[in-house]
Amino acid sequence: MIADVRERLEKVPFAPFLIRTSDGHEYLIPSRDQAHIHPRGHCVIVFTDHGTTVVLGPLHINTIVEQANGE
Repeated sequence: MIADVRERLEKVPFAPFLIRTSDGHEYLIPSRDQAHIHPRGHCVIVFTDHGTTVVLGPLHINTIVEQANGE
């Protein structure tokens, strides 16, 4: 799933997407700056609009959903 996130972050033009985790949380990625992949490629770091940072391991990322309008 990390490769899927990387693919979406590198997509030109960028399209917003949502990461859904195994515990049911959803993280909207409205721009490239809101998520990064660790240099070693073992987790995704998400920066939320609420000022928090979430680290997601590959086993906890269940679904990636394209967002047509960033909603």
